[in-house]
Amino acid sequence: MEDGEHNGNGGGSGRNVVDIYPLSRYYFGSKDAIPEKDDSLADRIQRLKASYAAHGLRTCVEGVLLVELFQHPHVLLLQVKNSFFKLPGGRLRPGESDIEGLKRKLSRKLSLDESCMNDEWQVDECIGIWWRSEFETLPFPYLPPNTRRPKECRKLFLVRLPRNRQFVVPNNLKLLAVPLCQIHDNSKTYGPIISGIPQLLSKFSFNTIHD
Repeated sequence: MEDGEHNGNGGGSGRNVVDIYPLSRYYFGSKDAIPEKDDSLADRIQRLKASYAAHGLRTCVEGVLLVELFQHPHVLLLQVKNSFFKLPGGRLRPGESDIEGLKRKLSRKLSLDESCMNDEWQVDECIGIWWRSEFETLPFPYLPPNTRRPKECRKLFLVRLPRNRQFVVPNNLKLLAVPLCQIHDNSKTYGPIISGIPQLLSKFSFNTIHD
């Protein structure tokens, strides 16, 4: 993609144009590991069930961060244990807003100083919402019929990156730039939520800035 070229049919201007910058503009470092909460999938499901019993619906917020590499948009994904992938983000605290919760989680996963969460991240609109009717089932991009008590709601937000910044990642995670063309319709590798990101982004035009 050339400088200033718009991808797609969005036409024009305003919030539907997303400025993205080359991956080379960003710096990457590491910090102490974040301890894993679960040793297995069964342990995770049991923990989520206990949390639901105590607090009700689990609401998670996740950020979609974009960079340019090889003239193509890439999404920044965290890789866990060299196996599965996830977006940066996590569960909201009781009474916490979506935006403030996502800023807190982004700082915890991607910043050296977690105290700078209030003004460091430019969280844009919510681009997708997924629901899980049971913790053992896959999430859906809609509330499944006859689901009276959903167990989890996951919201995806576009996060607009500045021209440059430093990402500092826990050393038990990897931050990878993955091309949209590789993610698209690849739920076997990335799961249904991440593999659906290209469709969610189709309403945007990308403006790659190399200056």
